[in-house]
Amino acid sequence: MRKFSWVLVVVLAFSVHAEDEKVVVVGSADQFKGITAKKIIWKKDGAVMMSIPASDTIKPFWIDATEVTVGQFKKFLELSGYRPAELIDWEGVSEYSPSDKHPMIEVNWHDATAYAKWAGKRLPAEKEWEFAAQGGLKNKEYPWGDDESLAGDYANYDGTGGKDKWKYCAPVGSFKPNGYGLFDMAGNVWEWCQDWYDSDEDTRVLQGGSCLSNTPDLRVPPRLSGRNPLIRKYSYGFRCVSGLN
Repeated sequence: MRKFSWVLVVVLAFSVHAEDEKVVVVGSADQFKGITAKKIIWKKDGAVMMSIPASDTIKPFWIDATEVTVGQFKKFLELSGYRPAELIDWEGVSEYSPSDKHPMIEVNWHDATAYAKWAGKRLPAEKEWEFAAQGGLKNKEYPWGDDESLAGDYANYDGTGGKDKWKYCAPVGSFKPNGYGLFDMAGNVWEWCQDWYDSDEDTRVLQGGSCLSNTPDLRVPPRLSGRNPLIRKYSYGFRCVSGLN
């Protein structure tokens, strides 16, 4: 019996190692050619990125599997020398998103754009974000489908009830992913996109809802929010993409 147990441990260890070897580390978009994997590691910030196929309106691209974390943003500040125009409220970050594995918050559009540029990526276009959020589903209301009762399995929002272990933001990846392997495309924090919200060009698009949102804000199809790109809030975060618009 003991011999069988050791054999089983060896087999499992080999399987995990073999699985890890399949993850390709990528340093720039120029290296995407020939990659067939669905998941990569982005070298600069260590982010896991997932492959998103082309649609009628967008080219294929890669997107961070999770929102950029507090730990990743601290690394960016340390290595890049970037200094926000106004100081980030780190006390607020500690209160609402208290660990390095929580989403970075209190960032405005310019902070998010600076991080993306440093990492060699960019913010998603609105149409890219929406397509990725759908997770391969078509004409569905939420990233997981049309069943609102499943929201608590996929999103940190105002209504998760007994499943909500966190007062505000949850560590990234705490809920189920959508069909493309993306976490928190609904809830947790609003996510900045590249686009202007309207022709006045005074607000930028935010998508996805936050930990304080109700279920209507978790829907994918409508463009839900636009805010001044200079504003920082504890419910604003972001994730990055790489690839052509």
